[in-house]
Amino acid sequence: MINGKEPSITVKKQCELLKINRTGFYYKPRVQSPEKTALIEHIMARIDYWHTQEPAMGSRKLAKIISEQDKTPVGRKLITSLMAKMGIIPIYPKPNLSISNKRHKKYQYLLRNKFIFMPNQVWATDITYVKVGRTHMYLTAIIDWFSRYIIAWRLSDTLETAPVLEAVKDAIERYGVPAIINSDQGSQFTSDEYVALLKKYGIRQSMDGKARWVDNVIIERWFRSLKCERIYVFEYNSPRELRLAIRTYVEFYNNIRPHESLDNETPVKRYGLNYIAAVAATA
Repeated sequence: MINGKEPSITVKKQCELLKINRTGFYYKPRVQSPEKTALIEHIMARIDYWHTQEPAMGSRKLAKIISEQDKTPVGRKLITSLMAKMGIIPIYPKPNLSISNKRHKKYQYLLRNKFIFMPNQVWATDITYVKVGRTHMYLTAIIDWFSRYIIAWRLSDTLETAPVLEAVKDAIERYGVPAIINSDQGSQFTSDEYVALLKKYGIRQSMDGKARWVDNVIIERWFRSLKCERIYVFEYNSPRELRLAIRTYVEFYNNIRPHESLDNETPVKRYGLNYIAAVAATA
């Protein structure tokens, strides 16, 4: 927005009008070397792996275990910043747990002691980090709480809100409108666009307590299954390869893989049969 060649208004004045620090205008960011970039991606991949195995570990323990087990010396400060970049929060309780960001409205957790007995009663959604080649992507997924059926998913190279909105719209178009959608307190789910979308369809918005990984445990367990069964055991060198692998796994998970919590039924069977029965009962 600032034009350094504008003759009538100085750069200093332009910065003052835009309320921008002048030193920031002149700052030139350092270009990170390929070696440094590769190291950071490696550390992020290990953070994701260990967090999936032990989601209660904080930055202090992660720094120690990555330094010792993965032979990659790393400090706690870097681990903390990378966890924030990846959207990873350990599950242990924290002080002032009820204090939230005043700029974003938070919603009550609606699933405590709730009897969930049919499809489309509750959907859960979240975003997770996924390594691909020398970089990474973010996977947004939506799961039906009752049947464990994966309703929709989107793969993106950013943590922006748009992929979340696309996933929700796609899910509604294909499977109808749920009564409740539960998520964590991430900025994507507190954004005006996301809140407005749910209100448009009359969907009640539910949110986990801060750092309460267990409140959205259904989608978290699916992310764990995906990573342990398909991500960590294979190497994907492009977003196209990763997208194909996730699509194949979703088809397998929904239609073929028996689920212990469903009495070894498949999610598609539990979702489809009960959904048809429920509609018929109310007809």
